[in-house]
Amino acid sequence: MKILIANRGEIAVRVMRACREMGIRSVAVYSDADRDARHVREADQALHIGPGPASESYLRIDAIVDAARRAGADAVHPGYGFLAENPGFARACAGAGLTFIGPSADAIALMGSKTAAREAAIRAGVPVVPGTETPLDDTIPDDEIARVADRIGYPIVVKAVAGGGGRGMRVVEERGALPTAIRTARSEAKAAFGDARIYLERRIARPRHVEIQLLGDVHGTVLPFVERECSIQRRHQKVVEESPSIAVSPALREGRAAAAAAVARAVGYTNAGTIEFLLDADGAFYFLEMNTRLQVEHPVTEMVTSVDLVHWQIRIARGERLDIDPARALAPQGHAIECRIYAEDPDQGFMPSPGLIRAIRPASGPGIRDDGGVAAGYRVPVYYDSLIAKLVSWADSRADAIARMSRALREYQVLGIKTTVPFFLWLMEQEDYRTGRYDTTYLDRLLESRRGLSFSELAESDQELVTIAAALDAFFRTRSGVMGPGPAAAGSGWLHAARREALR
Repeated sequence: MKILIANRGEIAVRVMRACREMGIRSVAVYSDADRDARHVREADQALHIGPGPASESYLRIDAIVDAARRAGADAVHPGYGFLAENPGFARACAGAGLTFIGPSADAIALMGSKTAAREAAIRAGVPVVPGTETPLDDTIPDDEIARVADRIGYPIVVKAVAGGGGRGMRVVEERGALPTAIRTARSEAKAAFGDARIYLERRIARPRHVEIQLLGDVHGTVLPFVERECSIQRRHQKVVEESPSIAVSPALREGRAAAAAAVARAVGYTNAGTIEFLLDADGAFYFLEMNTRLQVEHPVTEMVTSVDLVHWQIRIARGERLDIDPARALAPQGHAIECRIYAEDPDQGFMPSPGLIRAIRPASGPGIRDDGGVAAGYRVPVYYDSLIAKLVSWADSRADAIARMSRALREYQVLGIKTTVPFFLWLMEQEDYRTGRYDTTYLDRLLESRRGLSFSELAESDQELVTIAAALDAFFRTRSGVMGPGPAAAGSGWLHAARREALR
């Protein structure tokens, strides 16, 4: 079997690792900007698909399907982002005789519409946030939408029907702000998704965002997993995830899992997917949406269940039956936390920080997993999402997982670009985070209250050491005539040794 991964960066590397473990050959695709990328080097085969902009490469269905044909691939794994939730891509793969490692095109189309997904949840008997049940296109006058909003009650959220990641989403506190929010949400949705339709939902006051991972096979089995807590968000974008949630009791876990499975069964869902819920202060939960793909945060589920979700995605696509014990899927072993490492400068409003990675030393050690997608010598491009790695800690308890994450963040060193590592170091020390007293608004409120804080000062001494280590790296490579990114790029421990040498 040969699988083409229609993606890049850390998720492409993650899928390739699963392929290697299963004895499957992997095919990478790459743009001009990714010629020297890690996922290109680690694949068994790599094919060029176009220029740097995603619209001319990773979003080109014809180019990716053609690459799969040229490579002789049997299947395509979409990863997440790009074309992962595009029903047209799933249909194009099927039309080319390729197995799409994900749900059916019909399921993607149905659950990709936020209003259709709400209707599916209602049919399954799952509570939804009060709101509109049909899309509101740009032919509907603002005053008519305002009357609908009055019936729902303020505050409300204006959302893109095809939205995700906080794009095409605006919170409206009172009636006068509604017209501007509608125009902005529609414009953003049209630019991001090619669909300007919106819908309205009542805003739940300070909710927690908790989600259920699912697997469904082609034989009708749907398996829900222990929940993931995703309430640490910046501008509606998740940045820290963990499992299990400190706010979910065993009884609530079982009820939420059953509700998620009911929604999936109602639409005949197969492969990996996630049902997202909002949990209010009184313990009531509401269906939010379904993501018809593997999630960025899937590693925390894997760490507390010892289930390889990518393996199972491939096995399900091959027609195998799910034989995981349901009790095992809902019984977390220990606690796991994931921090999304972005090429961003937290001291400059989290602005992207593209550029050359001169040296990198990922964290390691007991209970630490690094899902990285870059290496020294790689130039982070401006065209794509700035996620470069996901750092995951696991321990027997949440307190120990936080302590382990703090240790790992201090070990994690990147030279040449700014990253969010210092920000996460700071966050791990916040009392409300450590005690679990937070909701989806917590991080934005916290950052606003600490405006002007320099995160990078937290790790200044470590930055000095890694600069010395990188200089030693360059010096010894020059003397030895070694070309390329050098030993530090291989994660061999050489950089750590250079740091020790620099301290003598």
